[in-house]
Amino acid sequence: MNILDKIVRDKRVEVELRKGLIPTSQLEASVLFGRESNSLAQALRNSPTGIIAEHKRRSPSKSVINHTLNVQDVAKGYEHAGVCGMSVLTDGKYFGGSLDDLLAARASVKMPLLRKEFIIDEYQIIEAKAYGADVILLIAAILSPSEIKLFSELAKSLHLDVLLEVHNEEELHKSIMPSLDMLGVNNRNLKTFEVSLETSKNLSKIIPDDFVKVSESGISSIEAIKELRPFGYQGFLIGENFMKTEDPGVSATAFINALN
Repeated sequence: MNILDKIVRDKRVEVELRKGLIPTSQLEASVLFGRESNSLAQALRNSPTGIIAEHKRRSPSKSVINHTLNVQDVAKGYEHAGVCGMSVLTDGKYFGGSLDDLLAARASVKMPLLRKEFIIDEYQIIEAKAYGADVILLIAAILSPSEIKLFSELAKSLHLDVLLEVHNEEELHKSIMPSLDMLGVNNRNLKTFEVSLETSKNLSKIIPDDFVKVSESGISSIEAIKELRPFGYQGFLIGENFMKTEDPGVSATAFINALN
C-alpha cells in the first residue's frame, strides 16, 4: 500500500466521523457559506507571476517543514507579497493542518483560498465552502471519472473553482470535463516521491487551452517557472520553498520581485 492509499483509507474513516458530528445542514447555515467566492482561475489568468503559495507544516516526504508559524501571519505575508492565492492544507494526520487553519486564513485575507485536501466525499466540498475556501482540489489518482464529475459539478453549484490534479496521461484523459477550471500537473511521482518538471512539459501538450494550467511540486526556482511558461503554464504552486524559511511572506516577496 503506497502513502496515497494509506491517506485515503484514513480519510474515509475521518470523514465518516465528522459527518456524525456536524450535519450538512449546520455547515450550510454557517456565516461563510453565503459569501461571494473569489476566482483563483481568474486571478491566475490576469497575473504576471501566477504564484499560488502554500501553508504546510509537514508532509509525508519531508516530515516537519515548519511548526512555529502562525497561519494568520503567513496568509497576510503572502497577500502582501502579491501571490494569486493561497493553498491551505487541512489534513491533520499527514500534513499537520486543519479546517481551523482555513478559517484563520479566511479571517485574515481577501485573496482566493484553496482547500488542499484529499476529497473523497461530497461532504468535504460543503465543508470547504462553509470554512471559507474559494477553490477545491480534486486528485485524479484517487477518484473515478464519475466521482470527478459529481464533485466538480457540486463545487460549481456552490460557486467554487475546481483545480484537478493529475500525475500522468492516463489520469488526464479520464478527467477532462467542462466542470473544471484548472488542471494541475503534479511533478512528484507519488510512488517514488521523485520530482521532475518533465511531467508538466509532457502533459502540457494534451491539456486543452480552456483550462488554466498549473504546475505543482518541485518548483523552487525562478528558472523552473521560466522553463515552464512557454508550455502554457499560468499557475505555479509553491509550498515547501517558502514554508521552510522563518518568514514565508518575505521569501515570497523576494521570489516574486526576482521573477518580475
